[in-house]
Amino acid sequence: MTTTLLTHATLYRGGIGEIEDDADVLLGDGRIARIGHGITPEPAWEVTDLAGAPLVPGYVDIHCHGAQCAAFDDGAGAVDKILRAHQAHGTAYQCLSLVTNGVEDMERLIGELAPVAKSNRHVLGIHPEGPFLHPSHKGAHPIDLLRDPDLGSLSRLVEAADGTIAQVTLAVERDGGLAAVDYLRERGIVASLGHTSATFEQAQAAFDAGVSILTHTFNAMNSIHHRAPGPVIAALRDPRVWLEVINDGIHVHPSVVATLFAQAPERMVLITDAMSATCAPDGPYKLGTLDVVVADGVARLKEGSSLAGSTLTMDRALAHAVTACQVPLDGAVAAATRHPAQAVGAADIAGAIAPGRDADVIVLDPATYLPAQVYVGGRRVA
Repeated sequence: MTTTLLTHATLYRGGIGEIEDDADVLLGDGRIARIGHGITPEPAWEVTDLAGAPLVPGYVDIHCHGAQCAAFDDGAGAVDKILRAHQAHGTAYQCLSLVTNGVEDMERLIGELAPVAKSNRHVLGIHPEGPFLHPSHKGAHPIDLLRDPDLGSLSRLVEAADGTIAQVTLAVERDGGLAAVDYLRERGIVASLGHTSATFEQAQAAFDAGVSILTHTFNAMNSIHHRAPGPVIAALRDPRVWLEVINDGIHVHPSVVATLFAQAPERMVLITDAMSATCAPDGPYKLGTLDVVVADGVARLKEGSSLAGSTLTMDRALAHAVTACQVPLDGAVAAATRHPAQAVGAADIAGAIAPGRDADVIVLDPATYLPAQVYVGGRRVA
């Protein structure tokens, strides 16, 4: 494997304020071998002078459903194709997000995906988004398959996963919701509040019970009202809660994203919620059991006008945060790397540039903040 020395980088290690000027980073044997200043290259090394360009960790997407006409709901055979598509845009680590289906079907699918989640280092775990969602905020989930989070159904999914579920999105206000959160917490699984009709008070109760992520903030939940503040205000006021946001300029207005970052910069998590039309042409698609039409890169249900995930990639989510939302680059990098890794308990393996870590790094174009070079395991893939 080629040993690569990246010189004169503006190094963003992954956290807010973790910036180092004129840094050299050595990639060798698939890992970050050394970080320093003025490293003397050996003749066999490949040397790239970054001339001050930002060097950031590989992105971490904890909420992604698919790409290139494939979805994780298609089964284990689709995983590598989806991972490779997103890797070309800088994403080094993903959770395998699944849409609502029947419990038996989800149990079977999770059992099929579990060995992949265990063996593929780029997979941080499985993320069932449903079926325990509220029908009033179903989004692109089939209403007839939504159900209360009974422990019998939940335990079937968890047991099928054999320790590979990273997070579960549920509407905690439904009957059995708080008991489900207790069940997940006892097993080290992150509970996320989403597709929810929760009031401010119900969201507070969910967070007190152990819910630690607000799923795609503002989307598929009650909005803010001055007499009914809802789950977004509850999450903003609670330092224990991470706030996901789909930053494509469609799901949430840039000024609102800017406000979220201003209020809780240390808890923001950029996600894609990408579906199978990502990195693919416009046209008809499926999202789980539902028909979707993608036009101009925007995915909507064929029946009705609900947004049906996105066609976003993490590189565009970060660039949009900086250019349209005026988020400082270190804050955007943290929201795309360190924070999502922390949110699902994976900060020890993802979301940072440090010696000994896997050599998953991105060189950004300093003008656009989009990737100029992408390295996965020390190998350039874009």
